[in-house]
Amino acid sequence: MAQTRRNISKVDPVWDQIQQEAEDAVRDEPLIGGFVHACILHHKSIENALSYRIAAKLSSNEMSMMVVREMVEEAYAEDPDLVAAARADLVAIYDRDPACHRLLQPILYFKGYQAVQAYRVGHHLYTKGKRDLAYFIQMRVSEIFGVDIHPAAKMGKGIMIDHAHSIVIGETAVVGDNVSMLHSVTLGGTGKEEEDRHPKIGNGVLIGAGAKVLGNISIGHCSRIAAGSVVLEPVPACKTVAGIPARIVGEAGCDQPSMSMNHLFGPDAE
Repeated sequence: MAQTRRNISKVDPVWDQIQQEAEDAVRDEPLIGGFVHACILHHKSIENALSYRIAAKLSSNEMSMMVVREMVEEAYAEDPDLVAAARADLVAIYDRDPACHRLLQPILYFKGYQAVQAYRVGHHLYTKGKRDLAYFIQMRVSEIFGVDIHPAAKMGKGIMIDHAHSIVIGETAVVGDNVSMLHSVTLGGTGKEEEDRHPKIGNGVLIGAGAKVLGNISIGHCSRIAAGSVVLEPVPACKTVAGIPARIVGEAGCDQPSMSMNHLFGPDAE
């Protein structure tokens, strides 16, 4: 009976699917066999694969891949919530991004997913008082992925950053669960003020490409921010805002905008 319980506890459908997709990828395209084996098939769990992938991307002449990987593995061992968040982010991308056809893709190819997982390790280090290591990770994530998330910022689970080019998230920003954003989004301040100075994004919010949300303002749950908008005032829950400066232009249009990924409003939204 004890052996049966141990076997049951090892069942991991997500990781099993990722491994099967990896085997299929190698069969279909043998030239990527070494790459896929190194990133996926040589590992026993999703956290082992992620520690390898993050280390491979962030290592440099200044910090070896072995040292970075040990740092990531230690973070995962200390805080299992990091792995739970990585899984939630992975499923979010698979569910919301029409260009994602396999769970394998974000781990191997999507810099938004990789950048967020690296940020999560940096945030863990920051909260443990290892701030210089956290800043090192922030620097490397910015250099490699073009994503600049301060390690003190707080981000929930189920995050999707699509395309992930020129993303900036400031020190005191808070991002809720199940948020989706596109490229060139800034969650920034409005000047040289200190203390709490960055936006607070509610759960289920959809932020369009190029949107700027500035200042210590609240963006209500399940709201939508249209592409290219500049948001300087609080946004109530379940509303759509657009423009420079952004104004309320209607309801959010559905219960979970970040899930539907519908950016249209007005007559074309039907």
